[in-house]
Amino acid sequence: MKVALAHKRFDLRGGTERVFFRTATGLRDRGHDVHLFCQKFCIPLPAGITPHRVPGVSRPRTGRLLSFGIFAPLTISRADCDVVLSFDRLIKQDLFRSGGGPHKTFIEKMQRNGGWKSLWYRVSPYHRLALSIERRQITSGSRRIVAVCEQSKREMIQAYGIPEKKIVVILNGVDHEKFNPSRRHDVGQRMRRELGIQSNARVVLFVGTGFRRKGLDRLLRLWRAGAIPNTYLLVVGGDARLAAYRSAWHANPYVIFAGPKPNVEDYYAVADVLALPSIQEAFGNVVLEGLAAGLPVITVPGVGAFDKVAGDLRIGLLEIPTTQPNWNISFRCFWNLNGGVRFPMPHAGLQNNIAGRHTSTNWKKRCSAYMNSLPPQA
Repeated sequence: MKVALAHKRFDLRGGTERVFFRTATGLRDRGHDVHLFCQKFCIPLPAGITPHRVPGVSRPRTGRLLSFGIFAPLTISRADCDVVLSFDRLIKQDLFRSGGGPHKTFIEKMQRNGGWKSLWYRVSPYHRLALSIERRQITSGSRRIVAVCEQSKREMIQAYGIPEKKIVVILNGVDHEKFNPSRRHDVGQRMRRELGIQSNARVVLFVGTGFRRKGLDRLLRLWRAGAIPNTYLLVVGGDARLAAYRSAWHANPYVIFAGPKPNVEDYYAVADVLALPSIQEAFGNVVLEGLAAGLPVITVPGVGAFDKVAGDLRIGLLEIPTTQPNWNISFRCFWNLNGGVRFPMPHAGLQNNIAGRHTSTNWKKRCSAYMNSLPPQA
C-alpha cells in the first residue's frame, strides 16, 4: 500500500518526531511504500522511503502553521497515495494522530494555570488559527482519529462531541534496546563526563518540548529555592525561549539545559530519577521510556501514560499533587542517608516488567494497528 505520512519536520529531536520516524520505518519494514511529506528534512532519510518537500514559510509560526495545513494536503493529492496519516494539523487526511490531545483542552488548562498570561491564549492569532484547523480536522477533515491514550480520547469527545467510534486508541511504542538500564554504566558515565557531572552525583532528568506546558517551572522553583542541594537538574528538549532559560540559569552549575537531542536515550542513562510535572499531557511517552530505562518516575495527575501502567510497574511511579512542598518531599524520598539513591525497584526490574508485561508498547504492533484502524471507504 502507498502510504503518505505528514509532519512539518523529519527529525529525531522531539517526542512526536521520534514517533513519526519509527512509524515511517516500521511501515516500510512491513512492505508498504512509504512517502514522507515535510517542510524540513533535518536528518538523513532511511533507505526505501520517498521524501516530498512541502512548500511554505518557516516564520512566523502562525504562517508556518497555516501554510503546512493547506499545502501539505495539496502536495499529497498529487502523489496518488492510498492512505494519508497526519501527525500534524492538516485540513484533510484519512488518519489524524493526535499526539498532544485537543488544542482546545490545552488552551483551557493553560488559561487556568496562566495568571495574567491567560489573556494571550484568548487573543493570540496562532492559537485561534490552531483551534480553527483542529475543529475542522477532528469534526470533518479525517475519516478516523488516533488518540494516544484513553484520556486523550475522552478529551476529544468532550471538546468536540464526536462519536466514540470515530476514535481509536493506539499507544506509543518504546524501543527497549535504546531505553535499557544496561546502558547506565558505559553510556551513562561517558555522558556524565561530557556534561561535567560527577560520577556519584544525583541527577533529576526532565525531557520535553514546550517547557511551560511540560511544567518545567515547577521544578525550577525547587532549584531556585535551594530545596534539593547537590542535585543536578538535566533538561533535555526544546522551547522557543530556550536561550532565555539558559541565560537566566547560566550561573547555577546544577541546572543544565542540554537542548533538543537526537540521542535522547543517552541522557536517560545519566539520570537517577525522571520528573514529568506537566500542566497538560496527553500521554507522556517519557514515562514509559523512563521505566524502560530503569528509572523511577515522579509525575502529576492527568498524565495519560497511567492508563497502561499497572501492576508491578506502579512501584516505579509516584503520582503527586503540583505544590512545591510535595515535589520536595517526593524527591527526597528517593535519596537515602548515605547520599545515594533508593529505588523502589532495581533498574533491571523496571525494564523487564515494561518489556514483558506491556508488550502493547511494541512498535511493530503499533504500525499494524495504524493500518487496521481505517474504516472502509464510503
